[in-house]
Amino acid sequence: MNVILRGVRGSLPSPRPETARYGGNTSCVEVRAAPGCIAVLDAGTGIRGVDDKASELRRIDVLLSHLHMDHILGLGFFRPLYQPGLEVHLWGPPSTTQSLHARLTRYLSPPLFPVRLRDLPCRLELHDAPRGSFELPGLRVTADLVCHPGPTLGYRLEGNGGGVLTYLSDHEPALGTGAVSGPPEWVSGYDLARGADVLIHDAQYTDDEYPAHVGWGHSSVNHAIAFAELAGVGCLVPFHHDPDHEDQALDAMYASAGRGRSLEVAPAREGTELEI
Repeated sequence: MNVILRGVRGSLPSPRPETARYGGNTSCVEVRAAPGCIAVLDAGTGIRGVDDKASELRRIDVLLSHLHMDHILGLGFFRPLYQPGLEVHLWGPPSTTQSLHARLTRYLSPPLFPVRLRDLPCRLELHDAPRGSFELPGLRVTADLVCHPGPTLGYRLEGNGGGVLTYLSDHEPALGTGAVSGPPEWVSGYDLARGADVLIHDAQYTDDEYPAHVGWGHSSVNHAIAFAELAGVGCLVPFHHDPDHEDQALDAMYASAGRGRSLEVAPAREGTELEI
């Protein structure tokens, strides 16, 4: 399983040149597990980085964790959607009141966007991602709801050739307690992350910043590390960096992160490529 981090920021793109080493695009991760097919986790502005290889593809699956704007902002500018005949599947969290199509057309329609979903020339299919397992080319995917405002899914991807990736981009397992603790089976996202080789996990705040943002659906770096240790993952990739944290601030946050811990901590940087 080949994994490429295309966008690692949360909330807003960060255009300042000081963020060049970590990157400024919002959430998007590319996963390649079968020839001619890719899975894309979230459609933030980083999804533009997938475009350069789209002509080689026969199928794309976009797995949306939730529909907050920073996670779908790049969708309308994703060139494969305009490629006639290309098979594209959009998966997103289910709703009790509206279909995924109805919710996405709030953005992908005038006056916010000039092109409607129904006018795209690709072979587009929309799916409510089930809470449970389903198959994609080269991958077994498990989805479940996690702690974040509004319906939000975390994803566990298991490659046919081995290797497990868990993606919990926006996640607050410490909500209500200020710490990641208690019986593991009671902790949001635990079953998705348990024993994963790589965990990509929300780490937007410092410990000092978190108390002012309780309930916003995001974690501190130390919450992410505690969750990763609880789940017994091999490598934690802290993700969804605050757009106001420039390179120097992120360097300071991660200078000692993981020191003396039982797992590797490798903060997300745009363009990083992982083999799992």
